[in-house]
Amino acid sequence: MVGEHLGRWARADLAERVRTGRVPVKENRRAERKRALTAVSSSRWAGAMTRVSEDQYQLSLRCLFDEWTSLRRTIAKIGKRLAVPCGQQVDGVRGYPSQAERTQKQCRLQVLTARLAEVERRIEAGHPTVVVGGRWLAKVRHNLAEAGLTESRWRERWDAERMFLTADGESGAPYGNYTITVDPADGTITLVLPEPLRHLANAPRGRYRLACTVTFNHRQGEWLDRTTANRSVRYDIVCDPERGRWYLDASWSTPATALPTPAELAATSVRLLAVDLNAGHLAACIIDTHGNPVGEPFTVPTDLTGPTSQRDGRLRAAISELIRLAHQHGCAGLAIENLGFTDARATGRETMGRGKRGKTFRRTVAGLPTGRFRDRLSGMAHHAGLVVIAVDPAYTSRWGAQHWKQPLQQQSKTTVVTGHHAAAVAIGRRALGHGTRRRPGVTAHDQRIVARRATGQTVTAPRARGTASPPRTTGTPNEGGKTCRDRSDQLTLFPVSQDRSGRQPASPAYSDPAISGQHR
Repeated sequence: MVGEHLGRWARADLAERVRTGRVPVKENRRAERKRALTAVSSSRWAGAMTRVSEDQYQLSLRCLFDEWTSLRRTIAKIGKRLAVPCGQQVDGVRGYPSQAERTQKQCRLQVLTARLAEVERRIEAGHPTVVVGGRWLAKVRHNLAEAGLTESRWRERWDAERMFLTADGESGAPYGNYTITVDPADGTITLVLPEPLRHLANAPRGRYRLACTVTFNHRQGEWLDRTTANRSVRYDIVCDPERGRWYLDASWSTPATALPTPAELAATSVRLLAVDLNAGHLAACIIDTHGNPVGEPFTVPTDLTGPTSQRDGRLRAAISELIRLAHQHGCAGLAIENLGFTDARATGRETMGRGKRGKTFRRTVAGLPTGRFRDRLSGMAHHAGLVVIAVDPAYTSRWGAQHWKQPLQQQSKTTVVTGHHAAAVAIGRRALGHGTRRRPGVTAHDQRIVARRATGQTVTAPRARGTASPPRTTGTPNEGGKTCRDRSDQLTLFPVSQDRSGRQPASPAYSDPAISGQHR
């Protein structure tokens, strides 16, 4: 009853926030909306509802801008290819192979242009579309037979998704939350009833005590430290009608810590665990402070098949194995590639090829959880006391296979070294500021019988003069009208302070997904 009552008013508040549109924070009428909601709930329930409405609105607006960017990129790519006659190539742009495909792309371009106009209209009005309960579940209502659901089962899931039982924490309140209170001694739960339901209270001050208790197994120590010190803890009560269970999620913000920079890591003579993300597995290798591989490489399987929760669990298990390897070998952090297939996924066949090979490549790219892997790794490594360094992925696979695969295989006696392990070495060297390619004569597989240069890695290799092109930086145009958008020498990932509920922050500012972490 409480969830349905609060959910109804939370949806009304979200609709009011969407009608307000894109306005400065001081003009979003949150104080006025909170006063109206306090009369039908309580002051703390109203504060949580208005805060969640603002978060949902800002998230939907960011998604609308992302769709706008994706549509513009796709339209521009198709337009360039349509400008070239069939079967010809002009200035590196290849036309479509047949007139039938060209006609199909012209129709596709009209559809995308209409979608872009609609998105621009919504952005201009500041009215993103939000479906409380989920768009997929709303569309399934018209195809219950295909989804294998009955009307009653669908209604249960729909009502459960639209409930609102979220209470923000408050430092100084009993056990960190006054609205939903969990006693750390025995796990009893009490919550403040909304004003129209106060007659159902079975505890003092309009509160209701649940007959069941709760037990936290994951991060129980951290939760006990906060509740016993009366530090703020946020609680979310959710219902799973498929299992017939109720769950209580506890979340809190992690303090911001200043992690060392890559230059500071290299100066302290630490090791890094370099990781190469691939379809089906993670290739890892230990890199010392001089950029040399230590020991034998590792392969961590990632079978990302099945439902979403199962895939997420397997990805977390793989990341946990990486963290265990890093601690076991005394590594101060992990080095990964700053992969981003956003542009390629948006344009699809226009960028990643067509035919059988192109389809295979697109399927492989779609199976790489680049964004989710980045977010999960940054969050879990942050709690494990490890720093994560993301580097430019350019030529790591090619130069790794060319310069490091054979030496790494000569060093590893029992492990079959692949090009992915060699790419991990290149990633680790780039994270520490070393060159990716080996200089001739510097290293050899046998010091006794192979002649090599004795100067080591400290000799400066001469660079070409006169004909060398200037270095490209982010936003610098080059020949062909292209732009280097998201490339940098290296980027340290600092997990931002964020509640562990998995919801996005309320700030509308755009941020690189590589530096955001969700802690749950």
